[in-house]
Amino acid sequence: MGRLRQISKRVAQAIPVVVGVVIISFVLTRALPGDPAVYFAGATADEKSIAEVRANLGLDKPLPTQFLYYVRDLATGDLGRSLSTGQPVTEDLARRLPASLELTLCALLLSCLVAIPLGVLAATRPNSWVDHLCRVLVTTGVSMPTFFTGILLIYVFYYLLGLAPSPLGRLDFIYIDPPSVTGFFLIDSILAGDWETFLGALKQLVLPAVTLALFTLAPIARMTRAAMLSALSSDFIRTARAAGLTWRTILFGYALRNAMLPVITTLGMVFSFTLGANVLVEKVFAWPGIGSYAVEALVASDYAAVQGFVLAMALLFVALNLVIDILYTLIDPRIGFAD
Repeated sequence: MGRLRQISKRVAQAIPVVVGVVIISFVLTRALPGDPAVYFAGATADEKSIAEVRANLGLDKPLPTQFLYYVRDLATGDLGRSLSTGQPVTEDLARRLPASLELTLCALLLSCLVAIPLGVLAATRPNSWVDHLCRVLVTTGVSMPTFFTGILLIYVFYYLLGLAPSPLGRLDFIYIDPPSVTGFFLIDSILAGDWETFLGALKQLVLPAVTLALFTLAPIARMTRAAMLSALSSDFIRTARAAGLTWRTILFGYALRNAMLPVITTLGMVFSFTLGANVLVEKVFAWPGIGSYAVEALVASDYAAVQGFVLAMALLFVALNLVIDILYTLIDPRIGFAD
């Protein structure tokens, strides 16, 4: 009960953050250049037609009134209707967010499978060829833009070798989307028992996930190496060695467990950044995710869509911070939910 009470307190502390995000996103979207009424009225529209469109959109009212209407709709779960797609923003986000989450989570999984073992090996063998390889990969991952990496992978594996499917979305046109349960094509196809669609979705996911993984690998490997070097030089590691514990027990039972705390923090930051900033990868691979949706909404000055995107990112960030706090206590019992 004490832990649940502390979790509830953390959730309550996040409420002012969400309120601030609502206010700031509303103000900033209104400060965007361009007029959505002009955009949707058309280039040949006269002032009267533009004024009618503006009145239909509710943009002729004062900003405080517009904000009160927005908060009223938000309290009922209504994020408004996207002017670009003509659909409710909630439906657009529910359709596109799983695509971005699936891509981001798969990319992070690939990154962790490579970066964490590589960082551990580099820390246990400083100045060796493994350490130098880690530095080269970190530098390369940071230096290469994601759109360039994506185009290069498409050129090699799709155009030259013919091993990858066409980079046109989450599923090739020869497949039918699996029944939507979670929105994740891999999971939904498994739940439906459709292994052919699962393989098709997995093939489509490989290149964009590898593109993102090469970019996210750098900070994870760097933090793992630094955290492991710090842990291995600690007094408790020297005490464990003096006590005669095996190197495997010291490395995985003590050093890695203590080093995972900053690594988890880095994972949370990388996940939050990648989810909102993977628009270049989504554009290169025609991936129908939330990043490309936000960019299209910004170009059209689609207020409702932009505000819905920002609010969704804020809620995900708050939830992610809460999950990280809980993971901290599971990894290191010394860390509790302090007041």
